[in-house]
Amino acid sequence: MPSIHPSELPPGALLSKYQKGGAYADCYATEIARHVSQTEYVQAFYTTPLFKLERLLLAWLLSKPSTDAQAGQLASGMLDSFAAWSVEERREDQLLMCDFLGRTRSWLMVVAAQSGGAGGTRLYFGSAVVPSPGAKLGIRTPGLTFRLLLGFHKLYSRALLAAVKSRLMRQRSAQG
Repeated sequence: MPSIHPSELPPGALLSKYQKGGAYADCYATEIARHVSQTEYVQAFYTTPLFKLERLLLAWLLSKPSTDAQAGQLASGMLDSFAAWSVEERREDQLLMCDFLGRTRSWLMVVAAQSGGAGGTRLYFGSAVVPSPGAKLGIRTPGLTFRLLLGFHKLYSRALLAAVKSRLMRQRSAQG
């Protein structure tokens, strides 16, 4: 996944409030050589085969089912909850989702690419993990489970963004 790389949060990123607040936050980015709308990006993200596997696990383990049609409704702004998440904030160029426990955030953003010619789009994907209150003096720290799964999380985040990019590039090829 060489075209998927860690990135600083761009100016105005909805996820930045968590990073500034001391939560773990990451950001990955890639570019695609065509215009991609936020609606198209969100729908593609939540309907990739890799994310469908996550949706299947959420339905089975947590009774939080979802469909591709619901992903489309979420993408177009007609739905404010999807599987285990609800919309925390939405803008024309980005979406910030909160999980049902309030511990994690998922964030998607599109920006017109500065390089690579006209019509390119930079896709951002990031996550935040809000720490639980610690036992010592109220210090908030990421939990042990989070620390143990961080390597997997980083790999999975890159794989998700790569899957979306691949899908969006195939859609362009199919359109002509």
